[in-house]
Amino acid sequence: MPSQPIPGSTGEVLTCLPSAYQPHAATGLLHLPRFIAKAKYVKAHGALPASYAKNYKRGMDKFLSLHLGVSPDDMERIVFESATDTEMDARLLALFPADLRVAQWNRSYVQKGMTESGREFLREALTNMGCADRVGEITSVADLIEFDEGRLA
Repeated sequence: MPSQPIPGSTGEVLTCLPSAYQPHAATGLLHLPRFIAKAKYVKAHGALPASYAKNYKRGMDKFLSLHLGVSPDDMERIVFESATDTEMDARLLALFPADLRVAQWNRSYVQKGMTESGREFLREALTNMGCADRVGEITSVADLIEFDEGRLA
């Protein structure tokens, strides 16, 4: 039977975050729902658990903001200041460029971790999770997120 993460090996796990593969309804962009959910969590709780805080507005959040040519701080501010999801989506769409290059971003996103350095990152992460036997099976950062949060067996 394939291994599962050692409980707590990556720190606290937020199962309330959306899947890495859930597209944002208003844009189709992958990862944007996760960024929004993390910002909402920070707004509600003051901070993310340390396991998520270390990559908040960095890592995939930063890659997405670089793709869009916007600051993650500006995206966060919109989430914090918006009274409704409808208002938030309208404000984000006004911030984002007209051409979101959705297919380009989504393809790049699901392939993160497939370079030599990416495979090394995944190998190290899976080993630290007690799941070295899953190296080669979990081949992307998005799959690693799904695995860590219990959506990928």
